[in-house]
Amino acid sequence: MNNEHAWPMNEVKDNKKIFGRDGANKSLWQASALCFERQAQFHPLKYASRLADEFVKLGGTILTQTCVKETSYEDGLHHVACNPHTTRLRAKHLVYATHIPPGINLLSFRCAPYRSYVLGLKLKDQVYPKDLVYDMQEPYHYFRTHVINDQPYLILGGEDHKTGHDDPQKAFEKLEAYARQYFHIEKVAYKWSSQYYVPADGLPYIGQLPGGDEHTYVATGFNGNGMVFGTLSAKIISDIILNKPNAYADLLTPSRAKPVAAFTSFVKENADVVYHFFADRLATEDLDTMNQLPNGTGKIVDFQSCKLAIYKDDAGQVTALNPICKHAGCYVAFNAAEKSWDCPCHGGRYDCSGRLLNGPPTENLETVPLPAPEMKRT
Repeated sequence: MNNEHAWPMNEVKDNKKIFGRDGANKSLWQASALCFERQAQFHPLKYASRLADEFVKLGGTILTQTCVKETSYEDGLHHVACNPHTTRLRAKHLVYATHIPPGINLLSFRCAPYRSYVLGLKLKDQVYPKDLVYDMQEPYHYFRTHVINDQPYLILGGEDHKTGHDDPQKAFEKLEAYARQYFHIEKVAYKWSSQYYVPADGLPYIGQLPGGDEHTYVATGFNGNGMVFGTLSAKIISDIILNKPNAYADLLTPSRAKPVAAFTSFVKENADVVYHFFADRLATEDLDTMNQLPNGTGKIVDFQSCKLAIYKDDAGQVTALNPICKHAGCYVAFNAAEKSWDCPCHGGRYDCSGRLLNGPPTENLETVPLPAPEMKRT
């Protein structure tokens, strides 16, 4: 539980102080609980916005809608080519604060991509929790309260799974069922998902990029704790660049020897990556025509001896893409809940037209032209 004024332990087990249900689900609190006191909640967007303002005041420049296409290191400087191609940057130090560094590198195999789901709920009885609470289920759930224009909302999240695996729509359904089990729900006002990377040994990778060019740094593997580890990353990397000692730099260095205890997790998270490299190329599923695909859905299909990622929009218009992810060559999978193509290997995501949404790939999926008869509307 995460709040500046946490409840004493003897009050934690009384679920009426947390839920709006009068003792209906007290069994949830029959097990022991931990209470973390003197913590606080703060607004992530306001925090990031103020940091950006201070950065600009110190002479920094922020570029938006600018995709880094290529980097090189020459004569002690990083050279960065961006899209639009007229934008070129030079710097002594390069930091990848990008979820996961682009391209294929050691961290691609030490971090597993996960999707996490969230609902914003209005409650009938107006009994909103005062604290941030986590359960210990697998997959886990958490909830807290957020206020927008004097209207409180229950923020309830969880049902995480690896990107490109499982069913996102079912994850939202399970999350809502969990919410209705413990709260009086008036309305599901918002729903969204996010992506994060789980490190092999449970700790983030912050510091010099292994195998990268000189003075290249990375911050990744935050495991859903971006507010804390993002702030810590800024401190560690700035200290490294300025040759200042930092108590956490060695512990979290990306080049650290992987502890034996993490090996099992490492193998587990990467076993299905190897599977998708090979099994995806063997599995086939025939469609007689593109018109058999229901509107608003996507599917990997065989067409004229080729695999295609096919999406038919609500109007019946068909878009065909090369389904091979631009990162490491895995086949993407369709995410029906968010209308995207997600890579099950390293977490790259594309919209239905093939436009890149999430790295580590840096290129869009290729569009494949279809014969006119296959574009027929239903």
